[in-house]
Amino acid sequence: MVKVDIIRAIQLRESIPFGEAESLINDLLEIIKDTLESGEDVLISGFGKFELRDKQSRPGRDPKTKKAYPITPRRVVTFYPSKVWRNELNGYDEE
Repeated sequence: MVKVDIIRAIQLRESIPFGEAESLINDLLEIIKDTLESGEDVLISGFGKFELRDKQSRPGRDPKTKKAYPITPRRVVTFYPSKVWRNELNGYDEE
């Protein structure tokens, strides 16, 4: 599923114009990005948590040539699904 598929699903589910559904999805994604960039986590109850993590530089190695090179520090977004959703995915009853 790609972004346009999500927009189309929202459009059909809510019976709204495509442009309005697109605007809603774009706004949602922009809010999530801005919140993560400001250093806050994004928690969506029943779905999961998005976190922005800083990774330190570390040594790396090209597996083909075995040549070592440094991997630069970077920021990565991690997602942790909620326990409720994990249980639903695995077919467990809520505990």
